[in-house]
Amino acid sequence: MTDRIWLTAYPEGVPADIDPDLYPDLLALMDESFSTHGSRVAFRCEGQDLRYAEVDALSRQLAACLQSLDVRMGDRIGVMLPNGLHYPVAAAAVLRAGCVLVNINPMYTARELHHQVADSGARVLILADSCAPVWRDAASGTAVRHTIRCPADWTQTAQGACAPSSASVAGSASGSASGSASGSVSSALSRVPSSSTSPSDLSWAEALHRGGECGWTVPTVRSQDVAVLQYTGGTTGVSKGAMLTHRNLIANLLQFETWNSPVLRLPDPHEQITTVCALPMYHIFAFTVAMMLSMRMGARTLVISNARDLGAMLAAMRGQRFHCLPGVNTLFNGLLNHPDFTTVDWTHLRVSVGGGTAIQPSVAQRWLEATGCPIREGYGLTETSPSASANPALNVTFNGTIGVPLPSTDIKLIDDQQQTVPIGQAGEIAIKGPQVMAGYWQRPDETAQSFTADGYLKSGDIGVMDARGFIRIVDRKKDVILVSGFNVYPNEVEAVVAALPGVRECAVVGVPDAQSGEAVMLVVVPMDDTLQQADVRAHCSAHLTGYKRPRHVLFAEALPKTAVGKILRRELRRDHSPTPAASDGAVAAVDKQV
Repeated sequence: MTDRIWLTAYPEGVPADIDPDLYPDLLALMDESFSTHGSRVAFRCEGQDLRYAEVDALSRQLAACLQSLDVRMGDRIGVMLPNGLHYPVAAAAVLRAGCVLVNINPMYTARELHHQVADSGARVLILADSCAPVWRDAASGTAVRHTIRCPADWTQTAQGACAPSSASVAGSASGSASGSASGSVSSALSRVPSSSTSPSDLSWAEALHRGGECGWTVPTVRSQDVAVLQYTGGTTGVSKGAMLTHRNLIANLLQFETWNSPVLRLPDPHEQITTVCALPMYHIFAFTVAMMLSMRMGARTLVISNARDLGAMLAAMRGQRFHCLPGVNTLFNGLLNHPDFTTVDWTHLRVSVGGGTAIQPSVAQRWLEATGCPIREGYGLTETSPSASANPALNVTFNGTIGVPLPSTDIKLIDDQQQTVPIGQAGEIAIKGPQVMAGYWQRPDETAQSFTADGYLKSGDIGVMDARGFIRIVDRKKDVILVSGFNVYPNEVEAVVAALPGVRECAVVGVPDAQSGEAVMLVVVPMDDTLQQADVRAHCSAHLTGYKRPRHVLFAEALPKTAVGKILRRELRRDHSPTPAASDGAVAAVDKQV
């Protein structure tokens, strides 16, 4: 390990290391939570509550069904569900069946879905009814032999029709971790009529019924077994699966819990911590930081079914007391700009975690002024389960860094020869810790290329570390724009433009240019029609040196984003790039500006 100069920045009481072997596997963590917090609400979505004991009983039923479908230990199970109450039950069931959870974006096209299912070798697919048409077009040539379909409305499931009684909930919560679910749940589900559907295609209610008849066998899982096959977003090419073990995920949720413990000690010890989960639960950020961490703490997760509908999200939060909100820059910015923002009580918010993409200073400042809770920016990758660094929980001033390495995490910055660069010099961020993936699924060559000789994961991000260990992201290694030999970092230009009144959001990419090799292209989403290109150019001239100023300034109604809110730069290049001969004539030759 390096000298860990960042430990002096740790708040009092936050240890330098966590114990990643506190639980032997995620099943043990869930069993503890179900036993301890059975009567508490675990998840709330669209007015419906799901208690820990109900998650316990229903996930056992579904796990038993999976085991009855000739699924063996280590088999991959695809889960293609949007945010809702079905997802946590399905995810827990896959793990309790001894299988590997393959999270799948329910907005995928048939091409994307086929790639992920075929690449993972998934044998069963649990999917939303609305995804069935896409699945029909993607199914050919995959290993999937069984599907379980979930209706959009939770009340249409067996859970809605046959909810466990309060007595059965209490019995399930205090029961053994082995065996089938409580008898009252099984008998209730047995009243759900069977249909003529083939066992290869089950409804959610039929799957629970089948599991109630079979009984659940507790699998033997090791800490180093793969728990989740989490595919990278595919923003940089072919999506590949990061193998995240039980130990990886346990380590990361304990790291995150420990890091935020100074601000999550509530005055009333009996008050239940509530996390607002607007990010998609199939994404590793929400899976670890919202769902699994909430289970560990016995917290309540307020699940937002569609974060694109900010009005509905704010309506769901209205009247609720909540403490944690993980998000990305576009989410925080969108909430701030929504007319209903002030109808929500923000006074209990203690943790606003910014990740996924850079938080812009102007957004951070407005958020602090509006809520009283600073956005504490962190950093991580799918490959790190996902958190690797964060700003200390007691920080109240936005500093534009991604903070310092989390407990039990070591970070160094390296050059192209994998040598550590001096403090204050830019280099690629390299990470080592118990949360770092086991490797890429069935891609040994890419796995080897992703690690240094001494076992550090190469992130592909460029950063600078200061003398206290705080790291500032410069940009993605592959997104750096080379203008006449000068490096231009999109994050810097975006932060400058975002501070201009009238800009809702913006993005910067490099485009081919015959004169300078590459040129800066800026795409702006304006608040209204009053903002003009001339305003943007004048602002950039005042705040950016010549070669960093956008050669092309375009206005758009929206920016293309991933489901978690990351801007898709490659789509901007594809959809908005000017032809080589095109020029708006507003920027002089770059070599004359430098």
